[in-house]
Amino acid sequence: MPASLPRVTLPERTTLTALRGRATTEVPGVGPKVAGWLAELGVESVADLIQHYPARHEDLSNVKKIADLRVGEKATVVGRVMSTRPVGRPVRGRSPGFSAQLYDGTGYIPATVWGRQWLVGQLVEDTWVVVSGEVQRRYGIQLATKSIEVVDDPASTGDNAHAGRFVPVYPSNRGINARRVRTLIHRALDECGYILDPLPAGVLAEHGLPTLHDAIQEVHFPEERGRLKRAMRRLIFHELFVLQAGLAVRKSRVELEETGRSHTGDGRLLNPYLKGLPFGLTGAQERVIEEALEDLRSERPMRRLVQGDVGSGKTVVAVAALLSVVEAGGQGALMAPTEVLAEQHYLSVSAALSELPVEVVLLTGSQTAAERREALERVAGGEAGIVIGTHALIQKGVEFDNLALVVVDEQHRFGVGQRTDFREKGVTPDTMVMTATPIPRTLSLTLYGDLEVSVIDELPPGRQPVETVLTGVEGRMDAYEAVREELKEGRQAYVICPLVEESEALEDVRSAEELQEELAEEVFPERRVGLLHGRMSAADKRETMAAFRDGEIQVLVATVVVEVGVDVPNASAIVIEGAERFGLSQLHQLRGRVCRGLHPPKCFLVGEPKTDDSRERLEALCEHQDGFKLSEEDLRIRGEGTLFGARQSGMTDLKVANLLRDMEILVEARRAAFSLVAGDKKLGKTEHRPLRREIRELLGSNVEWLFKE
Repeated sequence: MPASLPRVTLPERTTLTALRGRATTEVPGVGPKVAGWLAELGVESVADLIQHYPARHEDLSNVKKIADLRVGEKATVVGRVMSTRPVGRPVRGRSPGFSAQLYDGTGYIPATVWGRQWLVGQLVEDTWVVVSGEVQRRYGIQLATKSIEVVDDPASTGDNAHAGRFVPVYPSNRGINARRVRTLIHRALDECGYILDPLPAGVLAEHGLPTLHDAIQEVHFPEERGRLKRAMRRLIFHELFVLQAGLAVRKSRVELEETGRSHTGDGRLLNPYLKGLPFGLTGAQERVIEEALEDLRSERPMRRLVQGDVGSGKTVVAVAALLSVVEAGGQGALMAPTEVLAEQHYLSVSAALSELPVEVVLLTGSQTAAERREALERVAGGEAGIVIGTHALIQKGVEFDNLALVVVDEQHRFGVGQRTDFREKGVTPDTMVMTATPIPRTLSLTLYGDLEVSVIDELPPGRQPVETVLTGVEGRMDAYEAVREELKEGRQAYVICPLVEESEALEDVRSAEELQEELAEEVFPERRVGLLHGRMSAADKRETMAAFRDGEIQVLVATVVVEVGVDVPNASAIVIEGAERFGLSQLHQLRGRVCRGLHPPKCFLVGEPKTDDSRERLEALCEHQDGFKLSEEDLRIRGEGTLFGARQSGMTDLKVANLLRDMEILVEARRAAFSLVAGDKKLGKTEHRPLRREIRELLGSNVEWLFKE
């Protein structure tokens, strides 16, 4: 044995979990002021800082020379700032712009930036910048800037955090520019040492992935295109794998520990109900009903998501499942997000089952003490076969005699935590969640990956497309003239407004109360114009909706309280004021209020979109009728946004994955994660515990039950 061996110094090792517990002020150069600027970017910890990934990378080996630019092309140039000057004037609160004169040795060009006045202080003379944008002929040749970032002199050499052909472009703000962000990331990585990988070595080897440490280094300080591409793929895979592993653990835990019950009905309620429907079932409805009944017959707990576009007949599927469990001696609950929708479900289900020996009970928060007491007694005593209500169903004091099935309508309005609260109301009740907001496959695999998915992808025969027209404010009276023609034919109409009362913050958006008064007195004085909004008492809401259903109210001015489920077949027109204020899925839901009758439906979008995104949303609604196509357009236009937020158990946003772009990686990561969990249900093996910690970090505190021994 040799007398001595050279000493090997291993780098200090840490984990992302540990770095989440370290404040950014531990990084050299980050004091309280800089920490505040970072916090505005969502960077609160050292882990957040090193995971503050670039929005994109500019390839400095593939830029255009100023002398070679041509009008109409989109280009990236690297130039030196010679001077800056203001341009334009403030309009509607929008900041003016400025122009930076650039020189790159071959020519000069002004780069025009609108807003972002704080950048002027960073673009001092002789500063080098990377600018991307469109070359335009406007008062001479100029570069209409999409992005502008400060970089080091491209001719400089040496050990420099900003050198290299690929320059990361980071989200930044008025306090801290992208170059400084990158400097702080460089220091943070030096300080924290080697970052241990929570993904098992076998998964990395099988999928040809670099380590997490190497991938983070390469993304922030890229040296070669191929390595950068592999590093980005690794980070995307990492995010999606951890998320899918959490869903796999949740699914396996339910299957492992929550023993289901078989609910085998004899058809004495279900068959008469289906035969008594005034219409035939679509093939899609028949398929989804059979999938649900198969779940109910199984000893395994039912966990099924039912997706269907507006008017596709999801309620029929839900009632069929509820009747099946009642036949088997159990109780069913249907939970809706609003009292208006809960009461409508109660009225329609009660009417549909009026000839059958099934008691339907309504339970909402606005019932009188006597009404609530009577409802609770009938639920607890088992007389109520089907219980319909709002979130009041999961509140303390609500006891079921034998809860067997829970149907959660409009799942996107609730959260994962709320649907799991029903576990305490019965002995592992089966769960069906429904949504009329179609979800792209990538998103359903991400948000609802622990559920089996059924899709009602067929509309009832005779359902007509909604003629959808976008008009500016100046054309709104033309929309009301078209509504007047519908009213002359004995039909009804909705007018939707985003606000209840006047708002100083949104002076250009008409309030529902103001609009109802104008329509009643000036536009439709010969008609009865009603008003419905969320601040009204439950009794007033019921009275208004009853009058509208009965035709006593011809025009209903409402807020988004009628977004889902409200069904008045005689309503054939809808006018949406301030349409640019609504999301695309909301607009599609609102439009769906007028597609349930026999008359050609019309939708008028009144608004003045002020951004490209809002205009794209409105144009997409005019172009497409299919909710699934619109959901993909919505995802493309706005990005994933807060996928998980409060409605989805406090999960964090995706940092690098894009659900439309990365479908292939999502499927690969899902397959790998579910395979891993199949061999270690609770990820209790020593080598899997780092991954388990990552899942806790991602999914939040309310998944602790997944890992209880």
